[in-house]
Amino acid sequence: MSRASSRALKHPPVTAPSEPAGAPSDFPELGVAIDRARRRGRGAQSNATGRYEAEARVAFDDGWQSLEELPPFRTTVGVDTSRKVITRNDSPDIGFDRSINPYRGCEHGCVYCFARPTHAYLGLSPGLDFESKLFAKPEAPSLLEKELAAPGYEPRMIAIGTNTDPYQPIERERKIMRGILEVLERASHPVGIVTKSALVVRDIDILARMAKRNLAKVAISVTSLDPKLARTMEPRASTPPRRLEALKQLSDAGIPTTVMVAPVIPALNDSEIERILDAAAHAGVKEASYVLLRLPLEVRDLFREWLMANYPDRYRHVFTLIRDMRGGRDYDAKWGERMKGTGPMAWTIGRRFEIACDRLGLNKRRSKLTTDHFARPKRNGDQLSLF
Repeated sequence: MSRASSRALKHPPVTAPSEPAGAPSDFPELGVAIDRARRRGRGAQSNATGRYEAEARVAFDDGWQSLEELPPFRTTVGVDTSRKVITRNDSPDIGFDRSINPYRGCEHGCVYCFARPTHAYLGLSPGLDFESKLFAKPEAPSLLEKELAAPGYEPRMIAIGTNTDPYQPIERERKIMRGILEVLERASHPVGIVTKSALVVRDIDILARMAKRNLAKVAISVTSLDPKLARTMEPRASTPPRRLEALKQLSDAGIPTTVMVAPVIPALNDSEIERILDAAAHAGVKEASYVLLRLPLEVRDLFREWLMANYPDRYRHVFTLIRDMRGGRDYDAKWGERMKGTGPMAWTIGRRFEIACDRLGLNKRRSKLTTDHFARPKRNGDQLSLF
């Protein structure tokens, strides 16, 4: 007879309340909560079943204390066998129409990550599964070269890092992102990168060569300069000082850099906007942007659990301000408003950001990438030109 047991339900067992149900100690009692020792070094507090699953499975103690025997969450990496690597979008409020994600899931474990709900498409949890059950695309460089070589392909900037981080820890060994950059450099194709990892400096050699031809730019997100808050909120991302040092190295190498104050969380890190911009400007950064906290789908409940577990005294205040900036809701996905919010508090954050940028001389000029150098890769079997 097995000493471990589970219970199947037709719906997830916890419905997030509109207000906190009790003290932080209440959360380990929830069916989806995971013991602290098992999730050490992770961002999410729970691992609720994905919303597309017919049943939700909840571990419970059957009287044999078997939950104490469950192993901690370990990072595993599967293979994504997608046949295409460029993803298209027609969103009217973002500055790119195509992107590449070398990995699914992200070991950085940022609790607020708006990409978490995508793990539900794989039958996995947007919680701890998202940051521990990863999928790599080892064929991404060759697939990219094939897509760039297609006769009808029209070049425009490819964004990388807009969903999951291309420089998360597993990139150090797998080097899929570096392979993608090598393909883009050979094709003289423009690329814009977003990351939270100092690992990006590994590829300065490629990025610097591309930047000389207006083919590359890099944005690094700095959410907080407080090491405790950063480690709690983004447990496996690079520390704030390392991100700032990466910005300096990139800038010194002639690569256009942007600091992203993202996400701005009211009553948690919004007081740091000016200090983050000041530190980035001293690192040589010339451009800056910000994004208000977004809480789509499961992210709301995961952030709610995290906030109650780590900053219970700020819970009500944070969510009151969020709703003030989201039309009374926890999240509003309306085009043009989802990134910045609405209302007096959102206006104040935006104005503070603008004033600080003006004072520091940021955003005086925007770097523009070019497609003028694009050279379509040769496909196997293509006939050579006579001229």
